[in-house]
Amino acid sequence: AESVERRVREAVSEGAQLIDVGGYSSRPGADEVPADEEWRRVRLGVGTVRRLAPGMTVSVDTFRSEVAAKAVETFGPLVVNDISAGELDPAMLSVVADCGVPYIAMHMKGDPKTMQSQTDYRRDIVTEVVGYFRRRTDEMLAAGIRRENIILDPGFGFAKTTEQNYELLAGLHRLCALGYPVLAGLSRKSMIYKVLDATPAESLAGTVALGWECLRQGAAILRVHDVREAVDTVKLFNMFRQ
Repeated sequence: AESVERRVREAVSEGAQLIDVGGYSSRPGADEVPADEEWRRVRLGVGTVRRLAPGMTVSVDTFRSEVAAKAVETFGPLVVNDISAGELDPAMLSVVADCGVPYIAMHMKGDPKTMQSQTDYRRDIVTEVVGYFRRRTDEMLAAGIRRENIILDPGFGFAKTTEQNYELLAGLHRLCALGYPVLAGLSRKSMIYKVLDATPAESLAGTVALGWECLRQGAAILRVHDVREAVDTVKLFNMFRQ
């Protein structure tokens, strides 16, 4: 609990506009976490944010509709951040629609345990991801999720090779052209540190550089580990654009 508090205080003081709380690691090869343990962690995390920064927007990183529903029931409106875009739990879309909350839908294949073996795409990755979100957003709207509540995440590093991640980055504007806000999360990921022959800890400059490129192509949200540097990047980008 102490480390959660420390992290929340740090993110708030550095200018975060949204804090993402997850109880289930989604990194490649991650082990499964039972639903009750995931909820225990989420409750602790969201409770901490609400206590220390009551006005802060919170997203709950979960692909389980029961965890999403409990979080909204317990803490009121928050954002649901689903790495599977509703595919790992068929009830998710209707639960999000019922709750009337914003929904971040991410592209991946398989689940965290299997996704890195699923990097074959019939067409180029950008066409594939854009086509996927065309279909999925239709399903979200049909389930009753409001258009203005949908946010898309291309899923850098999820079921994608390093080359595919860069193709996707180069075509990010095509995803932004669908008309939904796009969230880009590539902070300290292997698409940076493998190319640099470095560690995640040594990948801050790479994260900032690629973050600017995401903004340039129209991304609306950067999901990062290093908040202050991302806030600076956004400030400079806005100045540059003006």
